[in-house]
Amino acid sequence: MFRKILVANRGEIAVRIIRACKEMGILTVAVFSTADRDALHVSLADESYCIGGPSVTESYLNMGAVITAAVVTGSEAIHPGYGLLSENSVFAALCDQCNIVFIGPSAESIAMMGDKNEARLAMIKANVPVIPGTEILADPDEAERRACDIGYPILIKARSGGGGRGIRLVKAKDELRRNFQAAAAEAEKAFGDPGLYLEKYLTGVKHIEMQILADKSGNVICLGERDCSAQRRNQKLMEESPSVAIDDAARAELVGITTAAVKSIGYHNAGTIEYLYDGKDGFYFMEMNTRLQVEHPVTEMVTGIDLVQWQIRIAYGLVIPFTQQDIELKGHAIECRINAEDPEHDFRPQCGTIETLHIPGGPGVRFDSAVYRGYAIPPYYDSMIGKLIVHSGSRSEALRKMHAALCELVIGGIAHNADLQRRILKDKRFISGKYDTGLISSMILKPEVRTDVK
Repeated sequence: MFRKILVANRGEIAVRIIRACKEMGILTVAVFSTADRDALHVSLADESYCIGGPSVTESYLNMGAVITAAVVTGSEAIHPGYGLLSENSVFAALCDQCNIVFIGPSAESIAMMGDKNEARLAMIKANVPVIPGTEILADPDEAERRACDIGYPILIKARSGGGGRGIRLVKAKDELRRNFQAAAAEAEKAFGDPGLYLEKYLTGVKHIEMQILADKSGNVICLGERDCSAQRRNQKLMEESPSVAIDDAARAELVGITTAAVKSIGYHNAGTIEYLYDGKDGFYFMEMNTRLQVEHPVTEMVTGIDLVQWQIRIAYGLVIPFTQQDIELKGHAIECRINAEDPEHDFRPQCGTIETLHIPGGPGVRFDSAVYRGYAIPPYYDSMIGKLIVHSGSRSEALRKMHAALCELVIGGIAHNADLQRRILKDKRFISGKYDTGLISSMILKPEVRTDVK
């Protein structure tokens, strides 16, 4: 097994990886920016090194600085977490050139699935259903012609990146040109790639994703689905597993589709294939995330499998010892993302010092975070400050447990979104499980549409 791993990330995911390594007896190296000198991951690692200024381009995205830190410290592998360099094929290739193991898929797989157009073509070749759409478009004129063929409403989507950037909903022809230009500019700024394509906008659908583990010997295991339909502006806020919208037959179909897709591209390590599910015509491929997902804890809770540890084992070359028949989803898990943002003022990001902090506990309650009392949230990074996860024997029990945990959670000194999460839990559509990707936007517009948890 690896002796030492460098963690090329920050915040809760850096802490999560360090904890996994400690359980495996692996030494860890943390890298940090000048703004993160007092961050929790810095103190938890066996070694810590500052690699640049407060912005991510100066530090966490500085590939040369990260590689240098790994070489100097004798790290045999780098775990990129999620975001930042985790889906950067250039960085994965650079690790390989420097004889450092990148804990993730190959650079070739990252490049293929990171290009959403190439990913779409790969899935078509693997006989995976895809949403009606186009390949990369040359200009707004071509976009207008192709949109007429597809039919409105449509989504303009960036070829690269994620996190909801470079995406625009267009309901009519007179909205297309300005939205196309705005999406291209946003994608260029965020990902350095202005490439766009069109997809048919499907309404009343579920956002379902399938977690996989695949080793270098060709074994692919599906670890069940996650329902990620509770989202705002294409950003997930709450996830659960399993999905009440998926019965055993649909789940078996999804396992078959996903396994075939992963094998067709020769993928290894952890990954997630995301689908839209309309309940009638079935599943449509959206994209593949070639990394650990933010919402991976709900899968860990219902399967009992530590995804971070298995990422490390697979990267080392170990073979997955369990089969698809061994996977059983036990009980129900829910995750709420706790963001430092103000829902009462258009979700404005918050920074400042955490003056009081009380983390809920009890059986089946987990809080993945890197904050502590007195911690000053810097203004340079993502607004997520923690993930509250619960697990219970049934969905109704998990709903009650999450509601109790959210009521117990205290984060004083900054505004956050725990109240909104409680509202989601109390909405009758969420309670029924029949909610779709439009739930939160309708709640914000019509806050009276809710009921008590039962």
